[in-house]
Amino acid sequence: MHFDRLGRGELVAALGGLLLAVCLFLPWYETDADNPNATIDGVSGAVSGFDGHQILRWLLLAAAAAPFILVWIVIRDHELSWPRGEMTAVAAIAAFGLIAYVGFLDRPGQPGGAISLQLGFFGALLGSILMVVGGAMSAGQTERTRKPPGVL
Repeated sequence: MHFDRLGRGELVAALGGLLLAVCLFLPWYETDADNPNATIDGVSGAVSGFDGHQILRWLLLAAAAAPFILVWIVIRDHELSWPRGEMTAVAAIAAFGLIAYVGFLDRPGQPGGAISLQLGFFGALLGSILMVVGGAMSAGQTERTRKPPGVL
């Protein structure tokens, strides 16, 4: 294992993945205390991203694991057929889109106006942005091998 091969991009992406994973368990949503009818899946008060989304939580945990897979690939010096960090950036872009959608467009709970966003949501959003930046930095450091025309 060669830890000296880790670059700034891999470390930024790993920090973003860790932040996303941790913030998934912090409160994402809070119901309005003045509205007794405001609930998220029958719960009043603060709800974490893990508790508020039954399927999305597994997708976000898988996306948070992508930078650590990238770190493993780099320190083990595995050969890839694509620039390293590219798949991490793709997974992070998907995670960013999903987080933004459930936070800004389709918040869980009823009524929609009585549900506010909390710090865990914004931390997860920042984590996904760090993963995109780190993956792009890592992918920019490797060069694609060019093939002659007509070769698969």
